[in-house]
Amino acid sequence: MEQPVFKRIILKLSGEALAGNQGFGIESEVISSIADQVKEVVDLGVEVAIVVGGGNIWRGIAGSEKGIDRATADYMGMLATVMNSLAMQDALENIGVPTRVQSSITMQQVAEPYIRRRAMRHLEKGRVVIFAAGTGNPYFSTDTTAALRAAEIEAEVILMAKNKVDGVYSADPFKDETAVKFDTLTYLDVLNKNLGVMDATASSLCMDNNIPLIVFSITERGNIKRVVQGEKIGTIVKGSVS
Repeated sequence: MEQPVFKRIILKLSGEALAGNQGFGIESEVISSIADQVKEVVDLGVEVAIVVGGGNIWRGIAGSEKGIDRATADYMGMLATVMNSLAMQDALENIGVPTRVQSSITMQQVAEPYIRRRAMRHLEKGRVVIFAAGTGNPYFSTDTTAALRAAEIEAEVILMAKNKVDGVYSADPFKDETAVKFDTLTYLDVLNKNLGVMDATASSLCMDNNIPLIVFSITERGNIKRVVQGEKIGTIVKGSVS
């Protein structure tokens, strides 16, 4: 059995990834498939933390465009990530993977508060930790949450799982037939070319803390394990190309 090349990872899942083809809500087959893939990685001895978006339920920016106060809309989006996190926890524990949800917004009946040292202790004990409710602040995305938590818990890499594309392209491959897939990029490339991999705040945070990012497709089963074992799939984004 191939050994993993990473010891501690952050898996970033978009809310849309949980919705599958239905486009909204949570599709049980999809979340079960993701849980199975996470278990494969945990069984290799890799410490896994997860950040889940909430776009399958609510998007703060979309809400603010409809007239809702931006901060209020963002808090609503944070609550959506808690719902997704609880669903992910349930799917993982149904297949025997001990999991803890830590929320940046206190809601002690359903989740632990986010405490860095406690999160790291859970990881050391082989538990999956799901970081919910973003950073706990409006105006920050779950991409930024992933970058921030990765720096805090000293994760070696962020795995950004996509449900529609298998990497980073020069343009939207569904709209532009000439779009080219990149194998390797720097964070400066992402910022300068406005590639939309993650927002500028998250990209800068990853660049400043030298945290690599691997963008790949979640729809092909086994891809998380392949990435963790060092297989070259998707697009790698890092501080420099050397």
